[in-house]
Amino acid sequence: MFTFAAIVMKMNHVYLSLGSNVGDRWAQLHKTIEILNEDGAVKIVSSVYETAAWGNTNQPLFLNLVLLILTKDEAGNFMKKLLFTEEMMGRVRHQKWEARIIDIDILYFNNEIIIEHELIIPHPHLHERKFVLAPLAEIAPEFVHPVLKMNSVQLLNNCNDPLPVKKLQHA
Repeated sequence: MFTFAAIVMKMNHVYLSLGSNVGDRWAQLHKTIEILNEDGAVKIVSSVYETAAWGNTNQPLFLNLVLLILTKDEAGNFMKKLLFTEEMMGRVRHQKWEARIIDIDILYFNNEIIIEHELIIPHPHLHERKFVLAPLAEIAPEFVHPVLKMNSVQLLNNCNDPLPVKKLQHA
């Protein structure tokens, strides 16, 4: 008699923030989503929001969105894939908060709290940035920040970021 065991691979739910303010910003976002969808399963994509640059405000406006992707990868390996995706898209890092073809940040990885040398999840500044919170509240209004214990809508309502965030259209 044979016993068959079903092996179920855990799919990690990851919320990502994508931003672009160099070149054809729409095309950069769409191409990045295409690349991400090759290796994972992009499940939900927010509308696109136009925002002023955060941190270094003397640069072109950003287009931003948030998406939910499912992956079998663990957080560290998934982060390496995201950095590789940024490189494939042509991103070169020179200084913090500079203009960029594409920026991909992990906001949440399941409900995990990860503090490592090169990786902090939840993203340590997500609660301070309306350009992240507006699209996040759109697609995951009830998702609760595992450290701050507030959902996306509450975080957005409590955010003191003065920069305007303009909803354009769905990606």
